[in-house]
Amino acid sequence: MLRRVNNSAGGKEMHAARSLARGNLRNGSRGFTLLELMIVISMIMILMAVALPIYNQSIVSAREAVLRENLATLRKVIDQYTLDKQKAPQSLDDLVTAGYLRKIPDDPMTKQPNWEVKECDTLMAVDQQEPGICEVHSASSGIASDGTAYNSDSW
Repeated sequence: MLRRVNNSAGGKEMHAARSLARGNLRNGSRGFTLLELMIVISMIMILMAVALPIYNQSIVSAREAVLRENLATLRKVIDQYTLDKQKAPQSLDDLVTAGYLRKIPDDPMTKQPNWEVKECDTLMAVDQQEPGICEVHSASSGIASDGTAYNSDSW
């Protein structure tokens, strides 16, 4: 019986040591306080307030880069078509049917293949017989990050 008493006393001491090592569960040290949670949430919101405008600007600059590339490709293909066929294309669909493009690329600002085309009366090649499309612009009326309109001649 003495042995049993010592074991129960040793068990209580062992339980007390474990409670101190883990922290006292009854005093609320398990989990976070409301103040700690509010501080962490506030820090996350501050970081998001800084990161979101930077992310949005990178999206706009990526769309503008795609717009520049698409415009350069369309203009190059229009020039090639005009020199090869001795006539300018009458629409952008002529470039697809002739095999110069697989499909008309989407305008990244409007997210549709709705480009504004400009017809020119000047002839590009000596043997060119009829005028047609000589220039293409974005159909978006938005303003670029450098202050110019997407549908202006500077693009």
